[in-house]
Amino acid sequence: MRETDIDGLRKALDEGATLIDVREPQEYAEAHVPGAVLIPMGQLSSRLDEVPGDRPVYVICRSGNRSGAMGPLLDANGFDSVNVVGGTAAWVQAGHPYDQGL
Repeated sequence: MRETDIDGLRKALDEGATLIDVREPQEYAEAHVPGAVLIPMGQLSSRLDEVPGDRPVYVICRSGNRSGAMGPLLDANGFDSVNVVGGTAAWVQAGHPYDQGL
């Protein structure tokens, strides 16, 4: 699994990247990166058919720990995953816009 920081994520999103948020729904509802698709960590293995396989898939959580743990699962299933180090917390702290709600 590759890694990027929030500046790399911002650039990737500007280019149309897919972003999967692996937190729980209540965490996602509090604040999430605009355009992030919620697939909780515990559901990812059963929802792989929802993940596009034709481009890198960026994975985010609150800080980067849970998203980093999901990289091997994605990579083992043929995806090119990229962990967002610092996660949503770093995104919000940097003053980037975020969405709330489900």
